[in-house]
Amino acid sequence: MASRRTTSELPACYAMVHDGLEQITGEEIADTLGGAVKRSGSGIVVFRVADLTRDLLHLRTTEDVFLYGWGTDELSYRAKDLDTIERWTARSVDWDLLLKLHHAVTPKPRGKPTYHFVTQMIGPHGYRRVDAKDAMVRGLKGKLPASWKYADDNASVEIWLTIHGAMAICGMRLSDKTMRHRTYKHEHLPASIRPTVAAAMVRLAELKPNQTVLDPMCGAGTLLAEAFLYAKGRRASDGSFWQMQFVGGDIDASHVRAAQANLRQFHISDVRDWDARELPLDDASVDRIVSNPPFGKQLSTPEEIVPLYRESIAEMGRVLKPGGRVVLIVADMPALRAAVEHVGWKQVRQANLRMLGQRATIVVYQSVKR
Repeated sequence: MASRRTTSELPACYAMVHDGLEQITGEEIADTLGGAVKRSGSGIVVFRVADLTRDLLHLRTTEDVFLYGWGTDELSYRAKDLDTIERWTARSVDWDLLLKLHHAVTPKPRGKPTYHFVTQMIGPHGYRRVDAKDAMVRGLKGKLPASWKYADDNASVEIWLTIHGAMAICGMRLSDKTMRHRTYKHEHLPASIRPTVAAAMVRLAELKPNQTVLDPMCGAGTLLAEAFLYAKGRRASDGSFWQMQFVGGDIDASHVRAAQANLRQFHISDVRDWDARELPLDDASVDRIVSNPPFGKQLSTPEEIVPLYRESIAEMGRVLKPGGRVVLIVADMPALRAAVEHVGWKQVRQANLRMLGQRATIVVYQSVKR
């Protein structure tokens, strides 16, 4: 546990997220940590919490979490930015405090501590990424213990500089690769949804106790895994743990096997071979649907998207209970809108992001109560 300090004494934190998920992550930070978002954009969410604990590492919609060092939205794009980076790194950060807080939140390393520097840069600038990294390194001279050694992999402490257009932010990483990759994914598939995006979709589904959650095109089972982990440990108003049912299936037998392997640890066994256009489920039998239908490039021809969406959405509409909620991620919104017209769902939310190198949209629908 970090030593108790008032919120004003603690440094801010920031999360890296997929571009477009900032608002959803901000809601998770507020709901689970009681945090207050200070600003967000370009895949960054800056926030403050009352206390720095390992709960920060349990956020599910974030790729990484950092202790905030310094940041700006006013880079000039010119070489003079390098002097600014060096100066702010050297003079604007209490690195001793950040190290103490880092050690209190993250597991203690075995052996002599090591460090690593990471620089990311998006957009054209009048200097190279390596130049920005060198400026940060100059600013960090004498800030880390002299006995520590630099390491290329698995360092105890990582200091990152991220530049995105006119925005730059620098801080100390608290998370590790398991935050974004998850340890439950034993089997991986090409074009499988990112766990953090799946977690965002599950949050938008607004799960409740005693519900049945369906993924009719489940791939490797990531959405069902995130739905299970969202519900795990939650208690109903009477104090009992949530009782949930999770159902999934896929037309590809190799996908079904991968999902079964990934979901077995959660005791989710109802994963079947089926065609999402002919679901072997009763009418009005599921409360929530979360799914990642194929994008056009995953099919033999892009023209297959329109009939696939029309027929699979019709089946989802049949099995969804009145008042149920559906969360989908697609690349072809016109095809999805055309399909949804036939089932009469009401759109309640939308988030635009980039996934698998292309633009995608998470869209939330509510079925109409009869």
